[in-house]
Amino acid sequence: MTNRITEKFRELNAANRGGFIPFIVAGDPHLHVTGQLILELARNGASLIELGVPFSDPVADGVTIQAASERALKNPVSVEAILNVVADARSKNCEVPIILFSYFNPILQFGLEKFAEKAAESGIDGILVTDLVPEEAEGFHSILAAKDLALIMLAAPTSSDERLRKICEKASGFVYAVSRTGVTGAQTSLSNDAENLVERLRKFTDLPVAVGFGISSSEQVAETWKYADAAVVGSAIVAEIARLSLIMNENSDEFVEKIGTFAANLLPG
Repeated sequence: MTNRITEKFRELNAANRGGFIPFIVAGDPHLHVTGQLILELARNGASLIELGVPFSDPVADGVTIQAASERALKNPVSVEAILNVVADARSKNCEVPIILFSYFNPILQFGLEKFAEKAAESGIDGILVTDLVPEEAEGFHSILAAKDLALIMLAAPTSSDERLRKICEKASGFVYAVSRTGVTGAQTSLSNDAENLVERLRKFTDLPVAVGFGISSSEQVAETWKYADAAVVGSAIVAEIARLSLIMNENSDEFVEKIGTFAANLLPG
């Protein structure tokens, strides 16, 4: 599969550089701001962008992202509206790969084939479904592949080698290695679990491996780059969005610029 994700990782590999993948929740604080944030993150060093679909029961997420989902769901936010925001960003010459990060239920409600068609038209490059296990992924994998959309699979430190093999068989684009057991959330230090997991995944796939859950500083991004192809930062950025929402106008250019600057500062010097 060759799409923006594959091309971006080739570019990073040629430059001998790791990827930086910021995560934000679509609709937090508002959908039109999400569109501006996509463009701003792209300008401030994002290699790829993960866009979370807010969900009423986000069991894999910690309190920070749960709260962001709750804030987003107070506004009219739908899968279709999120895809329209992505399409608008693409119309403004944004070429950074965009990954939709969702639970399966909102996609199922939308309709799998309809979703794949609309996602491809909108400029989405890959889908990560947090609660989709490899044993149940075949049908959705085929639907996405028909539209040249990557299916990003999650792998956890607790997974057996046999399970990692199954995960890698269904994955495309890259594999998302969870840095530790548990839910999302910024951490002051990273465990050795992530590096060990990446080494194990390399036995089963040639796909790039990104590490997320808990990375919250430029030092941790640099540390992750030593053994993985990319680092995902979510909760730290989402927490900054929440903090700034309390003290300034969410609809201002300055709000968006400050989030961009915060993200840029997460890149190793």
